Amino acid sequence: MPESSIGAGCLVAVGVGPGDPELLTLKGVRLLRQADVVITPRGDRSDSSIALSIVESHIDPARQQVLSRVFPMRQPAEQMAAAWREIADEIAGLVHEGKRVVFVTLGDPMFYSTYLYLEEELRSRYPEVPVSTVPGISSVYAAAGKAHLPLGIADDILSVVPSTLPDDRLQAALDLPGTVVLLKVYRSFERIRSLLQQRGLAQRAIFVRRLGLEGEKVIPDLSKVASEDLDYLSLILVRREGQND
Repeated sequence: MPESSIGAGCLVAVGVGPGDPELLTLKGVRLLRQADVVITPRGDRSDSSIALSIVESHIDPARQQVLSRVFPMRQPAEQMAAAWREIADEIAGLVHEGKRVVFVTLGDPMFYSTYLYLEEELRSRYPEVPVSTVPGISSVYAAAGKAHLPLGIADDILSVVPSTLPDDRLQAALDLPGTVVLLKVYRSFERIRSLLQQRGLAQRAIFVRRLGLEGEKVIPDLSKVASEDLDYLSLILVRREGQND
């Protein structure tokens, strides 16, 4: 049977989906409302937390403590590791005090999430801390729905690939029949667009950015994607011809 409430002294990671607050799961909302402490990540000290903006209508500031913590992603590895350790120490302390702690993260906690670095630290250094996760809707699924593009039919292969990979590994994924989802395209877009054009796939690619947020766009023609369209929250869907097309 699913749990009806959060027990005292535990951490729950809640996936809040790609951006639209209405894509929060019912379970995620229920556990958010039961939390003593809600922790929200942001990428820089000057950034606001997108995850917090999605869930803030379900938080009672008079009763719940909200902690916004910086998860640096473009620093030397040792600095990033030190930041994750510091946040893990803080969460472990809260849990040991008997607090019900919820960590909110974009998308799904187990899918290319900031939370994964934190969980690794907690499991390594604080194995006694109870940890659970609530799945969230991934931007991959939301983008496919928005673009009306099937991710998989029958025996199709679905490949989800970070655009930061070298060309040979990207090409290997693009050679497979089915759908390829290219993540993290905002810094590699020109390289990715050129690669897709060379392989005759640019016409079968759809650029999607900021799903469910201000500035959302779905652009089915990569030649029309301008530099100002590029955003951290963007991806490309590529549908190759397969036996089911």
